[in-house]
Amino acid sequence: MAEGKRAPRRFRRRLRSRIIVSFLLLGFGLTALFATATLVLRARIENELVEDWLQKETRSFFEFKRRYPDPDAEYQLSDQQIRVLAARPSSQMIPPQWRDLPTGVYDLTEAGEQGRKGRYKLSVERGPEMVAFIRYSYARQALDQQQLIILLGGSVVLLTLLAGFIGLWSAGRVMSPVAELAQRVRAFSGRREPEKLAPHFADDEVGLLATSLDDYADRLTELVVRDREFNADVSHELRTPLAVIRGAIELVMASPDLAPKMRQRLERIERAEQQCTHLITSLLMLSRGERGSGMTDVRRVADQLADANRAQMGAKRVELIVEGNTAEPVNAPEAVVSVALGNLIGNACKYTVEGEVRVRLDGDCAYVSDTGPGLSAEDAAHLFERGYRGSASGGTKGGGIGLSIVTRLCDLYGWQVSIAPREVGAVATLCFQGRGASEEK
Repeated sequence: MAEGKRAPRRFRRRLRSRIIVSFLLLGFGLTALFATATLVLRARIENELVEDWLQKETRSFFEFKRRYPDPDAEYQLSDQQIRVLAARPSSQMIPPQWRDLPTGVYDLTEAGEQGRKGRYKLSVERGPEMVAFIRYSYARQALDQQQLIILLGGSVVLLTLLAGFIGLWSAGRVMSPVAELAQRVRAFSGRREPEKLAPHFADDEVGLLATSLDDYADRLTELVVRDREFNADVSHELRTPLAVIRGAIELVMASPDLAPKMRQRLERIERAEQQCTHLITSLLMLSRGERGSGMTDVRRVADQLADANRAQMGAKRVELIVEGNTAEPVNAPEAVVSVALGNLIGNACKYTVEGEVRVRLDGDCAYVSDTGPGLSAEDAAHLFERGYRGSASGGTKGGGIGLSIVTRLCDLYGWQVSIAPREVGAVATLCFQGRGASEEK
């Protein structure tokens, strides 16, 4: 039960975390995309503007030098990062890497201070007798770009954190009605008529879920009430004829001139009536999920079951032995102990053709061993499943529900039951205190 209560809390934390992580990823993704787009667009637009400006300045400088070839004539440029040069194509003043460049704008690098490479743009304008160069350094643009990257990176971090806080707040708002709904559903435990959920929630998805749960609870309550009424009716209707049969048997057996064979038949009917009564009582408890009370002597029940099975086996060459005793009476109704132990003894007697069936009571456990055909690994794994019949069942009658009833009774009372093969036959173990071995010592 503890695991069942913790699981919903783990699920709510996971769903809450998913909402927060979704907001974080959304905020980071959008801001990072915006920052990347800003840098790319800035670089592209700046590059196009600089190249266009350099080409215009180079043409202007070229025309200026053609008009004023005097070396003392200075071409005025306001930007100190720009270097201009005009010379004949064969002049030694032209750097080697510039000499063969045709008219246009180029991205070049050169070694700077401390061996660092610097990037710059070079605009070239060529004429028959002169070539003009304008060199534009990237130093300031690189610094501006670095500052922009830092600014955008800080913006990404801040906006991502803001998205995380928004996600945390939104997760709380979203999960609050879900948590309230789960709490109200858990409060249904023990109530015969659950309180309606839908009036406590808004007309949204959670309200729709609450309405669906109300409808399901109504149908489930109706089924439970119908099941309880059916169990009560069946129990009453079956107990009444059984009580009539028991009374009639007692009256007939009280006759002093009753023939021995007739007395034996009546005793067999009496045992069958008692077995039916115990089975009805046990099934009624299972259907209600209620534990009955009472202190039962397991040895006395085992002796009664042994007598009943001896009479049913007839001429089979099987010896049924009961030995030992339990440490103390079992806190359960005699009907429940009789059904649980009786199914194990009955199965052992049914599948044992000859030899013995031994019921040994030791401490809190009862061991039922036989000399029958034994069990396969597949049978041992599925024998307690409802409707399963072992490979050794052959032509025997039965629906394969006896051992499943034993399992359900053990689950209800906290007992342990198991069946395991041994060298000859098999051994079934029923422990009334929730502990025991799978094999007889």
